[in-house]
Amino acid sequence: MALWKKLWLLFSVIWVVVAALNVGTILLTSEETERALLPLALGVLVPAALYLLLHLWAVLSSRRGDRGP
Repeated sequence: MALWKKLWLLFSVIWVVVAALNVGTILLTSEETERALLPLALGVLVPAALYLLLHLWAVLSSRRGDRGP
């Protein structure tokens, strides 16, 4: 497994746990449960967007290396 995938996985796990704690806190302490939708959406979208960006970077950098000097 590539290093960027390992680091992405670590970041994603931490990000999702913190987002889940944030959503849980909002749901338990607030009467406005719709406030939990933004942290819930960010908890899913940010790791997905980061993976997409890192994957594109890896593909583009490998193509650049194949061309030679």
